[in-house]
Amino acid sequence: METFGNRINDLIQVNKSLLFLQGEMAQLTYLSFEQNIKWINNLEEGATIPISYPLGFKADNTAIMSTPRNYTKDELTEKYAHLGMNKLPIDAIFQLVTIMETLMNDILRTILIEYPSKIPSKKKVDIDCVLNASSLEQAKITIIDGILNEIAYKSPKDYASEFEKYTSVKLLENPVFHKYIELKATRDIHIHNGGTANEIYLIKSGVVARVKNGEFLPVDIQYFLMSYEQCLQLNEILEKELDKIWPSENFRKSETKKESTEKEEVVQKVIEESKTENKEETEKTA
Repeated sequence: METFGNRINDLIQVNKSLLFLQGEMAQLTYLSFEQNIKWINNLEEGATIPISYPLGFKADNTAIMSTPRNYTKDELTEKYAHLGMNKLPIDAIFQLVTIMETLMNDILRTILIEYPSKIPSKKKVDIDCVLNASSLEQAKITIIDGILNEIAYKSPKDYASEFEKYTSVKLLENPVFHKYIELKATRDIHIHNGGTANEIYLIKSGVVARVKNGEFLPVDIQYFLMSYEQCLQLNEILEKELDKIWPSENFRKSETKKESTEKEEVVQKVIEESKTENKEETEKTA
């Protein structure tokens, strides 16, 4: 059934699938790293490994390959270790933040399109936005895009306040959101400041800041996994809170099915434990 609640929930379900996919891709990439390390370690001592890679493409779209470089076992191990232990988790948290930013932006966009009355009446509009629009609907979309662009550049706390204004979801009351703010701040530091924490990071992260000003901000596999779990939790929080405002039959059916499955698993576990206890008692008395 197509209801507004279901439409919002569909956005969240797609986002959850993207998070799962990112987790899967990160895990598969890490396993590839481990397999390559095993392969390198099995090579004979003193062996060199020639590797060539594309430098560009010719007019006929065939690759222009580099001259093969001969790597020693130690050199290649060091390169793969950097890729697996540092580059992979950093790139992966970039994707996590992008996925969550897109979700919250899409939620706001969908709400504002459905309920344009939520747009502040005192909102200033560029006259060209109206004059150049081919329809009232296009003008509305342009105005909404402008609002979303303004919100995107606000501080994390101000962003949360704006999000609450349009959705009634109190993000700042959830500890998980503060962890997500720290994740975003970490992403920004690795993009704009080479991974070294500064005052901006400390202000954004607040009490959940992981390092002091001037210290390197580590991002490893463990941090990625923790961040991945926090993003999933934030996804679930949004799902439940938005359902309270715009009920989703799809979400509630899913929750009912989940509860039923969990109950069946508990009953099955009790039965198995009972069988084990009875078997042990029988063996003792035999």
